Amino acid sequence: MEINIDQLKKKIIYRASYRGTKEMDILLTSFVNKIIHDLDLKNLKELLELLELDDDTLYKFNRKTIDLDDTQNKKIYKMFREHRH
Repeated sequence: MEINIDQLKKKIIYRASYRGTKEMDILLTSFVNKIIHDLDLKNLKELLELLELDDDTLYKFNRKTIDLDDTQNKKIYKMFREHRH
């Protein structure tokens, strides 16, 4: 089954925009809008994986109060960790 990149981007934008908290909506929407148009399929899948994490974990990871296992070699995770709205 072939993956439609435009549909995947729309799915990611939707997931980033409609979280559980307004703070995460703002943080993730600004992050996704900044990078999504330059990502290849591999990085889009990694971004989708990142969005599967719960809001509390994402917020703490972004604010560098927790570390996540196996993220050292993941470009999107590194970019999100450095992103500031």
